[in-house]
Amino acid sequence: MVIQTAERLNKVEEYYFAKKLEEIRLLNVAGKNIINFGIGNPDMHPSDATIEALKKSAETVGNHGYQSYRGVVELREAIAQFYENTYGVDLNPGTEILPLMGSKEGILHLSMAFLNPGDGVLVPNPGYPTYTSNANLTGAAINYYDLTFENDWQPDFEKLEATPNLDKVKIMWLNYPHMPTGAQAQTKTLEKLVAFAHQHKILLAYDNPYSLVLNKTKPISLLSIDGAKEVAVELNSLSKSFNMAGWRIGMLVGKADYLNAALRVKSNIDSGMFLPVQHAAIEALRNSTEWHNDRNAIYAKRRDIVFKIFDLLGFTYDENQVGMFVWAKAPENETDVPSISDKILYEANVFITPGFIFGSNGNRFLRASLCVPYEKMEEAYERIVAWKK
Repeated sequence: MVIQTAERLNKVEEYYFAKKLEEIRLLNVAGKNIINFGIGNPDMHPSDATIEALKKSAETVGNHGYQSYRGVVELREAIAQFYENTYGVDLNPGTEILPLMGSKEGILHLSMAFLNPGDGVLVPNPGYPTYTSNANLTGAAINYYDLTFENDWQPDFEKLEATPNLDKVKIMWLNYPHMPTGAQAQTKTLEKLVAFAHQHKILLAYDNPYSLVLNKTKPISLLSIDGAKEVAVELNSLSKSFNMAGWRIGMLVGKADYLNAALRVKSNIDSGMFLPVQHAAIEALRNSTEWHNDRNAIYAKRRDIVFKIFDLLGFTYDENQVGMFVWAKAPENETDVPSISDKILYEANVFITPGFIFGSNGNRFLRASLCVPYEKMEEAYERIVAWKK
């Protein structure tokens, strides 16, 4: 006998990378030694001070119990200081900051807090697949909005205004620097989005984990735009910019009313972040500019090798894209880009993510992570050279 699952699962598939990483594991068991350019899983360490803070706190008696759902005051103050120093945004640590166990959980919290079945959600195409899956879990109606190379991966506002049932849209997901394309935030775009949200009474949910990675311009927060706090919240994370993906440290920032709604969901799901992890996060948020520059120098060197790999494959790319991936377009004569990814995997033992998983506007693209040691990248290049012969 098998118990029937909930109908909401009919629209939700297992996360692509969960399945693909298991496939790669089995290939490795078979001796294939796959070089994996798939996910953005930082392979470098957090700062030494961050690790020392974790160790010291973990050794302290009394630091192993349940914690507040809002996190300790010191962590919220550190986040506020980070936002002021990095983005020029003033946040009240008492009311406008909610620490999360990874920003990914915040996507679900916001979806559950604001979306009823049938409510509209604007989701970028291409974009992070979790926006879609969480909308489906709530029974919301998804409206994909196009991001295209021709428009610098920025929203087309004429098309946004023509969205079917725009009056029913409650949340619009935004992500800049954009994943998977590496497109940077543009102030004029953000200003238009804030005006659009005010006009149509839409909550902008801005996902901002990549702003410190290979970004040569001043990082931008949506909350730095006039009027944004009334219609927007922002998700951020220590996973990418601080090499702390497995630590699960994120944050939701913005107007207290919006954060309190998300907290009503969060407080019924988890029991608060482990205190030593919070203490480590406080230290990480104090990392020097030099530390961030050193990390970016390593990614920049790696990116040069990835550019060479895509040159070898005949793919084109924007050298100014930022973040920890390279997004590259197939040559016009290639009609089946996913099959290229599979051929490289099965015949050259190198995995590069097919762009279709991020939406139909990614069908002609591949995405390669920079979270691979330089020596392995060189080996991957040589493997593809041999495969091409």
